[in-house]
This record gives sequence, structure tokens and C-alpha cells, in this order.
Amino acid sequence: MEAIGRALEAILPADRIKTRLIDILSYAADAGFYHLEPKAVVQPVGEAEVLALFRFSHQHQIPLTFRAAGTSLSGQSVTDGILADLSQHWQAMKIENDGATVRVQPGITGGIVNARLRQFGKKIGPDPASINSAMMGGILSNNASGMCCGVSKNSYHTVQYIRFILPNGLTFTTENPEDYQRFREQCGDLHDTLLRLRDNVRADEQIRERIRAKYRTKNTVGYSVNAFVDFDDPLDILAHLLIGAEGTLGFISEAVMRTIPDYPEKSTGLLYFPDIHTACSAIVPLTESGAEAVELMDRASLRSVEHLPGIPALVKTLPGSAAALLVEYQGNTQEELAVKKDKFLGLAGAISLIVPPSFTENPVEQAYLWKIRKGMFPSVGAVRESGTTVILEDIAVPVARLGDAILDLQVLFAKYGYENAIIFGHAKDGNIHFVVTQSFDTPAEIQRYDAFIREVVALIAGKYDGALKAEHGTGRNMAPFVETEWGPGIYEVMKTLKSAIDPQNLLNPGVLINADKEAHIRHLKELPRVEEEVDKCMECGFCEYKCPSRNLTLTPRRRIVVRRALVKLKHQNRKQDYQQLLKEYQYDGLDTCAVDGLCAVACPVDINTGMLVKRLRRENHSPFANKVALQVAKNFNFVSKAVWVGLKAGSAVNSVFGEHAMTGLTKGIRKVIPAMPLWSSHLRPSSWHPSPAATVAECEGPKAVYFPSCINRIMGGSENGKKTITETFASVSRKAGISLIQPNDIGGNCCGQIYSSKGFGPAYTHTVNATIEKLWKWTREGQSPVVLDITSCTHTLRDCRPALTPENKSRFDAMRILDSIEYLLEEVLPRVEVKRRKASIALHPVCSLQKMGIESKFSQVAKALAENVTIPVNAGCCGMAGDRGFLFPELTASATRPEADDLKGACHDGYYSSAKTCEMAMTEAVGKNYESIVFLLDECVD
Repeated sequence: MEAIGRALEAILPADRIKTRLIDILSYAADAGFYHLEPKAVVQPVGEAEVLALFRFSHQHQIPLTFRAAGTSLSGQSVTDGILADLSQHWQAMKIENDGATVRVQPGITGGIVNARLRQFGKKIGPDPASINSAMMGGILSNNASGMCCGVSKNSYHTVQYIRFILPNGLTFTTENPEDYQRFREQCGDLHDTLLRLRDNVRADEQIRERIRAKYRTKNTVGYSVNAFVDFDDPLDILAHLLIGAEGTLGFISEAVMRTIPDYPEKSTGLLYFPDIHTACSAIVPLTESGAEAVELMDRASLRSVEHLPGIPALVKTLPGSAAALLVEYQGNTQEELAVKKDKFLGLAGAISLIVPPSFTENPVEQAYLWKIRKGMFPSVGAVRESGTTVILEDIAVPVARLGDAILDLQVLFAKYGYENAIIFGHAKDGNIHFVVTQSFDTPAEIQRYDAFIREVVALIAGKYDGALKAEHGTGRNMAPFVETEWGPGIYEVMKTLKSAIDPQNLLNPGVLINADKEAHIRHLKELPRVEEEVDKCMECGFCEYKCPSRNLTLTPRRRIVVRRALVKLKHQNRKQDYQQLLKEYQYDGLDTCAVDGLCAVACPVDINTGMLVKRLRRENHSPFANKVALQVAKNFNFVSKAVWVGLKAGSAVNSVFGEHAMTGLTKGIRKVIPAMPLWSSHLRPSSWHPSPAATVAECEGPKAVYFPSCINRIMGGSENGKKTITETFASVSRKAGISLIQPNDIGGNCCGQIYSSKGFGPAYTHTVNATIEKLWKWTREGQSPVVLDITSCTHTLRDCRPALTPENKSRFDAMRILDSIEYLLEEVLPRVEVKRRKASIALHPVCSLQKMGIESKFSQVAKALAENVTIPVNAGCCGMAGDRGFLFPELTASATRPEADDLKGACHDGYYSSAKTCEMAMTEAVGKNYESIVFLLDECVD
């Protein structure tokens, strides 16, 4: 691997060539159930480097595979050759023609594309469930579709232009008319091959009609041979063959997509039927009435989610044969929706329903209904046995035969012992997914899967003449059966195509075209039992777009993959590799994890990798280190004063030797002592001092106990004579007529975040118990609410209950703990008159707002105080994680870059957040002064 790395340095800079053990092993996994370890991972940033990689692959006869997000389920993005990772670059996009089209590169997620199109009332046609994580390269290369996409709005049908590079190193674009002639001249043999294949397909009526028939339903098995009947020119044919080719024919560097309407009005309903056949009989009437989505759920899938809070009680009482359809109508107006619904309701009397149909236009209720549907895949994953993987397959059959096909599949589940199998899917397209759990740790288990999947192939491709893969791509698991579905004539067309474009079979080999009839049971992924958090992980990658360290070191998925790799190395007695991986994991896996927990928000099975890292940090601490931390906690008042003195001294140094003196000094010290925090130019010692204050009993009218965070008590200093945050909190409270009580013995108290994030359990437990005891006294046993001025501290304190003593748990339950955002929205704003509003402001919603579910309240406060409110599309965790940004400033720099890029060129009247250290990070990244939104409210009211 080192030799390949050195050879690659001739075409790529060393920092974008990954050959360390931790890189090789962590990138070996994608969302599928296959495992291949790459020889090297590279990160090209432009077409010239892609061309060089093609040449390198041919020169050294090493396979080359391009990967975007790695959320594909069928083994398309793993390799034992060179893996080209596109996830950190290739993220350009441009909205054109007033939103009618959008130009995208392969490394940007579909979710970001849709977020930016939303202002035009548009979205891209493909809508896979993974759209927030899946990147456009994979969406195009797998011909992704989704819940409302059907067969007419997928990638194949909505791509307008495509720019691509062939393995021979030539680049073409269908946007340039001159490239059609250039393709004919420079790729004469390929041009003629495509013409010959086109003419042969069209001349054979049986083949031609079979292709047309197969694409009336969803189908992603093999190459998109419908291109031979849909297009005339070889370049257009080739461009559309690349859609759904799973990276086996060329590299898509850019595409222009036609967009579709993103309807503002929606009406959603969950309809219950006595059995599958009755449910399927309703699909056609629903489709003809104009339903955009018709999602089928069998009884087993409903049973998998019936325990969730808020699920209608009816679900638990449904008979064993029951089924449901989740239906959604969409339109520009409520009147449009009413017409569509009335058309169906007029027919509903002829359909047997368990209860009358009911629809809702309430966005919260709609979101919950979709949560039921989307919760089915993870529901199986969450309860599967450790060591097993979740296999999500998708097939399509004619809608008229869907009910029969489902019953036949259920027979196969029983035959092969898949007791927890569930079925759900896009019913109006005849496209269903089935989920089974499977281990591959014994020959018997592998043989069981092999026999099962072969019977599925015989059932779907044989009895029902359906599609073995409707939208997930062929991949390694269906490559041996492409010929079974299509027949030898069309399969020969596909083989000829691959051979003509990639004669050396070096571009993602083994995917889609594979002569090995047992390829689906080769290179299977082993999932050893490790620990609870790790064992639940399906390696789907849904978490990665949320991770602040994703462009620096590891993502949550890759942190977990490495934990599994460590166990495998230990079992294999590879001691040297084990020690090497453990050493590399310290920085990549532990030191640079922000433990923000946003990964759990996106994770289908609610894994908080931050909690895993906290536990690992905790286990790494020696008894002596825990004793030191506990002493710090017990003497926190003294420690915080010492830190304040240090800040005061540092500020004095800057005042004498220049504003960057301390930054330069601490940078120098860090070279010798890496644990030395880096000074920030935004650090200012606070002027806060405890002072005698009124008690709850002494105040009349509305009152609150103010618990200023230790960060603001130590480094919450103001600049240019402005009020401090503590003074401003008092000011807005006074304007609202609220008595804000500041206890004078607060100096030694803290929310405990500094100990929790570092894994110092005893110190954290001592701190939160001491704080709750004080809060109980200050609030006169919960008579008044407590308000905090840093959102991450609010979240930490609200989350502390498990560490409390029984007595303090009772106290905690009786108290109301408010974040500054809730305090402003619920207590202050209703009592004041907003006299002035800013024209335009930008917000940075800290990650704790999202975890507490109050991000929308932040927007509500902002919209009350400004005409225009901007939240960057790429807003996310800034990586500060309390003090981690001071210790590992590269983490914060990497985490804030996408959000800062969103704000480039914009000019706002103010920049606001709700956490001091996050404000410091964003100020550094954006070059604009971020401050608490409390300051904005103080400015806007008298």
C-alpha cells in the first residue's frame, strides 16, 4: 500500500492520498453487505486528476471505483483497487432558468440541492429515502427514484445534459453540439458499436418490445438499455447509459437536471385494509385520482412500529392479515387537493376499508405519518440480533399482480426462517421493499441466504416477469442474475457495451456485469459483536452529513467501522496492525469527535456516536486522572477564577505586544505541548461578579432564576463598551417586567458539560448533583423557572437526570429549565413591544437546539425581530464542543467551512446564535461578529 501511495503522489498531492491503516479499513465499508479493502483512497478535485487516475489504473492494472456518499445498498461502491472518494469536493451547484434546471456536481447531497431549490418552488425528480445523505453522483449512477418519483421523474428521465469522462481519458458533454461530431471522430469504434447495438435492438421486435415493457415499471437491473430505443445519436445514447451504470462505464463530472414542482399544499392519510389484496385493489383508484404517493405496509411492518409513541391505538388491534396504504395528495392550492380527494372518496364506497378514510393537512400530523412509514426499516435494524446485518431488497412487479407477489414472498420468509421480515414500498409503481436480517458468520447461514435469494429471483423474474431491482441498482448481489431477468439477447448487448467502453474491465469491475454466478455470496461483510452502540449500526451512512469532523478525520459510520476492525484484528492475532489502528484511532476517532450527538438525529436506529466516544474517553481515563478532575469539580470556583486571571494576563500581553501575540505564543507552545489550548482573538475576560441579589420570595410578579453559564462568567467580556450578556439578560427581563434573580453563590456551579464531553464520570456526577441542589434552593423548590444563557449548557443540564441521586431526580422533575431562546419567545416577547426590526440577519442554530427540538423557536424569535432571516443551508455543528475547538482548532475550521461558504458575498445587519463558544467559532469562520440573539432583542425593544 505504501508503494501505491508513493506512485500516486506523481498525480495527486500527498494530503489527498489515504493509505494509513485506519483509512483503508474505515473506507472499506459502504451501506451494503459486501466488504473489500481498497489499496488506496484518493480524493481528486478536478477533471485533470480524474484523467490521471484513469491513466494510473490502466498503467498499473489496478481497478478504479468512484464513490460519492456510499449509501448504496448493493455493493456498488466497495473495491479492492483504488477508491476515489468524491464526498469532500465536487459540491458545486447552480440553479438556472429560474429554477427550471439545476447544474450539479457529483459530491453534493440531494438534500442540499432541494433545500436551495425550495425558494423557487422546485425540487429534483429523484426522491430516495436517503436523499439527505445520498449525493448526486450516486443518485445519477444508480438511477435513483423514490416515493413520489414513479417511472417518469427518475434520474434517467430528468437529466437534460451530462458531462462525463470515459476510461480512455476523453471528456464529452451533451450540452455542447460540437461534441457530437467530436465523439464520432475521436471515438469512432465506440460510436459505431453504439450505432450497431441501437440498430440491432430496434430491428429485433421481441427485444425492442421487451425493453419497452420492462421500463413501464421501475427497473434498475443492468444497463439502461431503453436508451437504445429512446435516443438516436450515439452520444445521447451513451449519456443515458451512464445513468444507472453504477460507475462502470465512466465518470459523471456534471449534470444539468430538469426540476419538478415542489407543491406547497399536501393532504395525507393512512388507510387500513383487511388484507393485502384489498389494499392492492385500491392502488389504481388512488393513482387515477391523482395521489402522488401510495405507500404499502404489510401487517408485519405495521407491527414493527406499533409500539412507538403516538401510533394510533387501532394499529395494535388490526387482524394478522391486515395492510395499510399511506396516501398523499399534493397541489398548489387546497382546492386542487379537494378535487383529487373527492374523486377517490367517491370510489371509496366500493373498497373494503376497516375504518372510513381520513386525511390531514396538518404538517405536524403529516410528518408523523411519514415517520411511521420511514421508521419501518430502522425498526427491524434496532431489534436485530447482534452480529447480523439488515438486508433491504427491492423488487417491482405489475401492479395488478402485486398482492399475489407479496403473499408468495411471505411464504419464502417462512420457509427460510426470516421471522422478522417486513414488506413496504411504493405501491402505485408495483415497487416493494422487503427487509430481512441475516448473518454471514457460518457456511450454513451463507447457504441459507443463497438459497433464499435464488428463489426470490425465480419468483420475481420467472413467475411475475418483474424487476429484481426496482431502484437500488444491480450491484454485486444481483449481478449474477442480470441475464436471468433480461434474457441472453439483451444481456449480450450489455456485455458488448461494457467491453467496448472498458475493455480491460478496470472500472468498478464485478458490479452489474459479472460472470461469477456466485458473486452475490463472495466478499460478504462480517459484523462481529463489539458493543451495544456499534452492534446496532447498519453502516448505512445516513449520519455522515451531520458530522462536524466528516471532512477532517472520521465520520460516525467510519468510527464504528474501525471499532469492528479492531475486534477482527484481535481475533486474527494481528497484534502489530491492532496497535497501529488503535494509535491512529486516538486522534481520528476520539480526539476530533465533537460528541455533539447530531448523528443520532439522522441515524435510522438512533445511535449517538458521541455517547460512544464519551464512554471510550471515560474508559481511557486512569483513576488518578478521574481524581484530579473530581478535585477540579469540587474546587471549581477557585479554578474558574484562576482561568479568569489567565485570560486577563493574556489580554494584557496582547495589549502590549499586539492583538495576535497570544495566538502566536500558544501556537509555539502547542508544538512542544499539544495539550495547550490555542488562544483565540475573541477571548475576553468577563467583568461579571457575584453580587447580593433578591430571592424568589422577595420579588413580586413574574420572576425567573438566571443561571449564567461559567463560560460567560469567565470569558463573557464585552467589546467597545457594549453590555455583557449577563447585563443584557437583566436588561431584556427588566423591559418585560420580569424579576431576574441572580444568586450570589453561583461561582462554583456548572452544568457539567466540560466533564461530560471528556468522559470524567465522577466529576460530572458531582457537578450536576451540586448544581441541582443549588437550583432547588434558588428557585424555592421549583416555584420559578431557571433560565440559562448558553444552549449547550441548557441541553447538558436537561440531560443530566441519569447521573442524579434519587432525591435530586425528584427535584429535577419538579423544576422548569428554560433555554435563552425559550425564555425570549415564551416569557419576554409576549410582554414587550418590538419598536425596531433589523432588515436582514443571519442565524447559526447551535446543535443543541436541534437535539432539544426547539430550532423552530429560534427562527420564531428571529422573525419577530428582523424582516429577513437567513439560516445557511449548510448550517451545522461548529465543532467547538465547549473547549474542543481550542484544543483542536482544525476541527472547528473544517466544521464551519461549508456554512461560512454559504454566507460568502452576503451582507447582513447582524449575525446571531445562542452559545458563546459557537459564536466565537462562527466569528472566526465568517469574519463577522456573532453574538447572542439576546442582544438583538435588547436593541429592538425599549
